[in-house]
Amino acid sequence: MTRKLCIRILTCVFLGVGLAGCDLLRIHESLPPAPFVPPDEGPGPSYLIGPLDGLNVFVWRNPELTVGVTVRPDGRLSMPLIDDLPATGKTPSDLARDIEEELGVYIQQPIVTVVVNGFNGPFSQQVRVLGEAGTPQAIPYRANMTLLDVMIQVGGLTEFAAGDRATLVRFEDGEQKEYRLKIESLIKDGDINANVKILPGDVLIIPESFL
Repeated sequence: MTRKLCIRILTCVFLGVGLAGCDLLRIHESLPPAPFVPPDEGPGPSYLIGPLDGLNVFVWRNPELTVGVTVRPDGRLSMPLIDDLPATGKTPSDLARDIEEELGVYIQQPIVTVVVNGFNGPFSQQVRVLGEAGTPQAIPYRANMTLLDVMIQVGGLTEFAAGDRATLVRFEDGEQKEYRLKIESLIKDGDINANVKILPGDVLIIPESFL
């Protein structure tokens, strides 16, 4: 939600004016619709490791160094011979190369493979759903994720939701942009054109109905 929209809402509240009277519907309709993108079955962006991700680190011919670890909340990991190695924001391959460099001090030409088995991703990549969803939450981004995928995961809309007045907040080229969504049309009417593509870091805001 933009600062301008927040100010308008707060102004209405302090003045005792109903949200409907503040013409929020008109503000929402002034937003451009979220661009429809046909489903894509190809691979998505490379996965980036995040806090609390579970990792299996395999060190070839060194079973004593092959371990399962969890990335700490501070974004680092610890394993035999290595303390406090930054992990978040890296691909599994990048992290494997960093571990090889650290282990190279102790063993000759280590070969490391990192496999992710518990996915959260960095906070900047998670998709957040706020407001009148069945279970508002932050969920890990998956390749080729769509709005319908997100709504299934959060349990759809509540009975109080104004799904066709939902807003998508997205950061593109360093700028915050907003788009209007038609979630109710998608879920209840099967409007496939409302099933837009979701990108890492998107925020969905589902307001409560005026009535």
